[in-house]
This record gives sequence, structure tokens and C-alpha cells, in this order.
Amino acid sequence: MKLKTIGLAALMLTGAQAQLALAETFNVSDIRVEGLQRVSAASVFNAFPINANESVDDRELAEAARALFRTGLFDDVQLARDGDVLIIQVDERPFITDVSISGNSQISEEDLRRGLREAGLAEGQVLQLSTLEEIQRELEGVYQGQGRYSARINTDVEEIDESRVRVAIDINEGSVAKIRQINIVGNQAFDDETLRNVFELQDRPGWLFGWFSDDEYSRERLSGDLERLRSYYLDRGYVNFTISSTQVSISPDKSEIFVTVNVDEGNQYRLGNIRFAGELPIAESEARGLVQAEPGEIFSRSDVTASAEALRSRLGAEGFAFASVDGVPEVSGDSVDVTFVVDPGRRAYVRRINFIGNTTTEDEVLRREMIQMEGAPASTQQISQSRQRLERLGFFRQVDVETQPVAGEPDQLDVTYNVEEQPSGSISASVGFSQSAGVIYGAALSQNNFLGTGNRVNVGAQRSNTFTSLNFGFTDPYWTLDGVSRGYNLFYRETDYEDSDISTYSTDAYGAGINFGYPINELARLNFGASLEDLTVHTYNDTASEIVQYVDEQGTNAQSLKLTASWTRNNLNRGMMPTAGNYQRVSLETAAPGSDAQYYKLRMRAQQFFPINDSWSLKFGSTLGYADSIGNDPYPFYENFFSGGLGSVRGFTGNTLGPDTTPRGGGSDRTLGGNVLVEGSAELLFPLPFIEDQRSLQAGFFVDAGNTYLTDCYEVEAGRESSCESGVDLGELRYSAGIGLSWLTPVGPLTFSVAEPLNDKEGDDTQVFQFSLGQTF
Repeated sequence: MKLKTIGLAALMLTGAQAQLALAETFNVSDIRVEGLQRVSAASVFNAFPINANESVDDRELAEAARALFRTGLFDDVQLARDGDVLIIQVDERPFITDVSISGNSQISEEDLRRGLREAGLAEGQVLQLSTLEEIQRELEGVYQGQGRYSARINTDVEEIDESRVRVAIDINEGSVAKIRQINIVGNQAFDDETLRNVFELQDRPGWLFGWFSDDEYSRERLSGDLERLRSYYLDRGYVNFTISSTQVSISPDKSEIFVTVNVDEGNQYRLGNIRFAGELPIAESEARGLVQAEPGEIFSRSDVTASAEALRSRLGAEGFAFASVDGVPEVSGDSVDVTFVVDPGRRAYVRRINFIGNTTTEDEVLRREMIQMEGAPASTQQISQSRQRLERLGFFRQVDVETQPVAGEPDQLDVTYNVEEQPSGSISASVGFSQSAGVIYGAALSQNNFLGTGNRVNVGAQRSNTFTSLNFGFTDPYWTLDGVSRGYNLFYRETDYEDSDISTYSTDAYGAGINFGYPINELARLNFGASLEDLTVHTYNDTASEIVQYVDEQGTNAQSLKLTASWTRNNLNRGMMPTAGNYQRVSLETAAPGSDAQYYKLRMRAQQFFPINDSWSLKFGSTLGYADSIGNDPYPFYENFFSGGLGSVRGFTGNTLGPDTTPRGGGSDRTLGGNVLVEGSAELLFPLPFIEDQRSLQAGFFVDAGNTYLTDCYEVEAGRESSCESGVDLGELRYSAGIGLSWLTPVGPLTFSVAEPLNDKEGDDTQVFQFSLGQTF
């Protein structure tokens, strides 16, 4: 469209017979507007500064016409006079019927249209060429901020008729300019290569390796790199370091960027005196112990910042939730003195603790995990520990906490825990499949948060290729208000170990037990239990000679009173799929005097996580076990430890590692397990790409090691020779490496691994791929 040249005839006066120039003041009796189509008369009168029954002259009329033209609604504004009536003649600008956008990929069309609409360029709006030109310039500036200096914005206005137009915006985003060279000028203490390594931006080393460098330029990234450079110097004692100037030049074809940074390093300083100013609610000696630097060390701004944060956290633990601590450096000769200005503010108290998101779990279940109490001084440490306790329950996918000051009460705040629930049956092993047990089916309920009460319930009937089980278990973790737990269980089990790759025999067992748990502190607790068990062993023609001999000597039936005690310390960051913290458990099981088989069984398990960043972490775990008989009778073989498979040494078939049995009646060699267990693992946990909720998936590269041993060989039947070798030989440990994944599904954790045994020997049973539904590794 060829737009009409904008004209302004401010004083075009017509009379009844001829046009006469207005040369004197006249009284306006009325105002009439002509030429309006879409613009309302009210819009004209609101913008026109002259009203009826006013006297006006030439200058006032000219200014009034200009004011009306400045609204941007008209291409032309003319004033005329018919007697004492002032006539406003307008020519409206066309309005926009359609705005099309093409060529954009870096900025979404939705964002572009939102910006155009806010600037006044949208369907139904009056077209203003000045707005269109301004938008064109601003869009090019946005792309240049991304380093796309070759970006071009073309606009086209198509006339539909005299009052309507179409606007087309064609975007050529161009490519991001590459950094060809970064020059640092003025540095003496550190060489160019050292300083360039501080930058996230990199200059392109050449055509061969340029594909692998982070060399795409943007203003924001350069600003971030300059701040990193400044921090690098300030953390090494150069407190007067400045960046005097930065020049960015562009090649003629706008494809390459050359960056020059001019610096003034100044002198290097060491830390001098450390002082405290203001009101310090804690002992100065304790405060000095929180300072992460010593006088005489090279001054570091990050140490000062970390020390101020440590002091602020310590004051928060004392109830000063709004404390302010600022480390103020002051150059004194060749050193820098630091004064920590402390303003603890008023001690804050928690007015109310709220919970949001617990649609199933009762408030009471969450509230009893609180260390921070309502009405008590607000401790940032206790508030954070309370959040960790909620996460360790395993009921919630995520727990966030917010503190809000109470309006009108400067010394009070409210604490809100926002939880996201996950299926409470997700840790159930009652329904699923595993390669060692086959298909597990039956009617079963296993929940750690039964009906949202926080109680653990396990009830059902299950059957698989290897076992039949009837069980009922109940645990109240808060039997008393002090956190003493009580649980009891009833069970009946038929287990055929042949299908579990263990030596050929089966057992029938039934019994009942009760247990109590006592909290020692916020992380540790003791558990004590007692159970009665009646167990019957069944042998077959191919049962191992060691088992047949044991049954001949000790009988097929054993009744036991089992006593258990354990110490557990749980400092993991959450109950399911943790990524930080540690866990230790030591347990002892023994058969009380009077039991048919008297023994003790000691087991130790530990996990330690070392976070690398928010997404990656290292996990180390170990399990050790030792068991022996009490008295002269042999240790009961059915209480042996087993190794191999998921949760143990992946890559080896479940329960197959350890001393082999002596074949009998044509049977095959199978493990008997051992009274000594040694297992360990190391994993690198990493996030999976394209997955939003990383808490429901956990993947890792792992190395596993483990085996079982017998300290004393079992006797075999007369006339048979035993191949058993007793003793613990760590050289017999089996190793494997691979990748594993756990996925928290609504019906339970799906766990699988792909592993390669590293030192398997003849006779070992290996499995490259292993999976299970209902347990995590």
C-alpha cells in the first residue's frame, strides 16, 4: 500500500460564499465533527482541548488541531468554520484486519503476538507506521541480544480498501554469531589461558574443533562471564580489581565476534582483622568459629559471603529468622579487614504451621514429624529438619516449605509445608514379577500409609513359582506420642528353594511376632522384637548331601523363639530414591535358649550419597553379615545368607553366589549360601534427558561386588566327599558393572539392570538383563 502523505491544515475556514483566513478571535457556539467512521465522537472531544462557548484565536486552533492529530487515529485533521460553528474534518487511518508472522523459531508466535498486542499492533487496532517501525527496531534488538546480528525484520502493509489493511511481518532470524577471539588486556597475575577458562563462552579454536566449543555469543552470557572473571579475582585477594572497558566488534558479514576485555588487577591483599559489629546474640568465640577464613590467608570474597551465610543460618537456628549479616571489607595497608555487621532483628515465633497438598495423608501424620513447634521461636534449622523428616517418610514425591511474616506482627511468622503425594503402595512387593521368584500373584495389600494414617499394613495371600504366603502385619510408628512404635505380625509360608536357584529343599513355616521401636534422636532409633516360629524342612531325592546330613542329625522340625535388636540411623534426603545423605543399620537376630536351633545373626548395612550437583550424585553401599551357631550344633543352613541378583550383585543370577553343594542322586550343584556375607557397590546416579519429574526415575552406572562364604563346612553323608572350601577369601569376590534404572510406577517400583560380570568363573550363573516389579535397588 502507498500510504497518503500526512497533512495538517489547522486553519481552513469556509464561509457561505468564499474561504476566508481566520484572522481574529471568534466565539465557538458549537463544534461539529465530520468524516468519522469507526472512531467515536467522544474520543475526538476527549482529545480536542476546545469546548463550545469558548473564544479562540488562530494559535489556540492550531494547537488544538495538533493535539487531535497526536492521538494517532487520523491521517489528516482540518478545521473549518461555518459562521460560529467550528467544523473538525478528519480522515481516519485504516485499521488492521490481520497480522501474519513468519520465519520465527527462536521466539514463539504466542510471545510475539503478545508483545505486538501490548505495543498496539493487533487485529482491530488503528495502523500507526511509527509503531510498526519501532516494533521492527525492537525485534532486531532482541535477536541481536541473542547474538543474531544478521537478523532482519521486514514488514509489509497491504491495503484491502480505504479503511482496512493487512500487516505481514517476515522474520529472518539469521544465525548466532560465533566468537572468533577473546582477548584479555592488562592481566599480569594470571595468563590469558587461565582467565579464558573462567569464561563459559569460548573462542573458536579453528574449523576442525569449532563444532565442539561453546562459542555462540550473547550479551547476557558475556555479562555473566565478566561477573565470573570479577569473582575469580576477588576470591584471590584482588579487591580493587576492575574491568575498565569491554569492546565487542563484529566482522563485516556479521558472523564472527571479537571480544576485548581491558582489566586493572590492582594489588593482592591478605585477610587482616575480623571484627563483629552490631548485636551478636551468640558468643563471639562461636561466631569466629563459623568464619570460614583465618587472618593471614589470601582474602576471598566467597569466603566472606559463605561466613555471613553461616552466621545467618546459626542465628536462624536461635529463632532470629529475619537476621541480617553483612561482611564489610575495608582495605588497611597490605591487608583487608572484615567487619561482620550483625542485625539479628526481633526473635520470631511460629504462629501457625500449615500443610497443603496432603489429599490422602492426615494432617496429624505430618504434624507429628514436626521438630519446629507452633508458639516456639522460629528455628530455620528445625524448619528444615522437619521438611527432611517429611521427605524421609516416603509418602511424598516432593516437599517444599515457605515462611510468611504475619501482617501486623513483626515477631511472628507462619510456616507452610507444600507436599506432593505419591502412591503409598509404591513400595509394595506383593504384586509383580521377578526372575528369581517368577510371577507373584494373589490378593494382597501392602502400604506404608494405610488410609492416610501413617500406619504400615501388610495383609494378603500370595503365590508364585517359589513360595506360597499368608501374612498379616501392622505397625503403628507413633504408638506413643514420643514416637515409640509397636508392630505385630502373623505369617504362614511354603517356600520351594529349588526354583530360586538355591539347593533343592523346601520349608513350611508359621509363626507370630511383636516388635517395638524407640527413637534415640531425630535420626536414629532402636528396635526390639520377638517372634515364635515353627519350621519344617522337606528333602527330596536330589537334595544336597549337606542338607540331608543336617536333617538326619537335627530333625526336620525346628521351633524357635527369635529375638531381634537393631540400630538404625537414617539421614537420607528422602524415603524413595534418595540422592543425598547417608543410612546405617546394624541388626542382631538370635534364637533364645530353649530353641531347637540356637544361633545368632549379625548384619550391617550402610549407604552414603555424595551429591555432585543438583542432578548428579555418587552412591556407595555395603552389606556385611556374619552368623554362627551357639553351642556345638552346626549353624542352620536355612538361615544362611545369599548373594547375587537385583539388590545384591547384578549380572549374576539371584542367590547363586557362594559355596556349592555336593550333588546327590543326580542332582546339580547349587549354592547353599553362607554364614558370611560381603557385598558392596558404587554408582554414579544421573538424570535422564527429556524427563520432567526426575524424582520418579533414577538411573545410574554401577559396579557391584559380593559373595558368601562358609567359615566351617557342613558334614556330608557317609561315603561322599565334600567339595567345600571353608574360610573367607576376598579374592573370590565376584564383580559386575552395568547400568540400572528404577521407575516409580503407580503399582510399584519397576527395577531393571543390564550388567556384565567382570570375573565370572566356570559354574557361575549369569544374567545380563534382570528386572523386578515391586522393589528398588
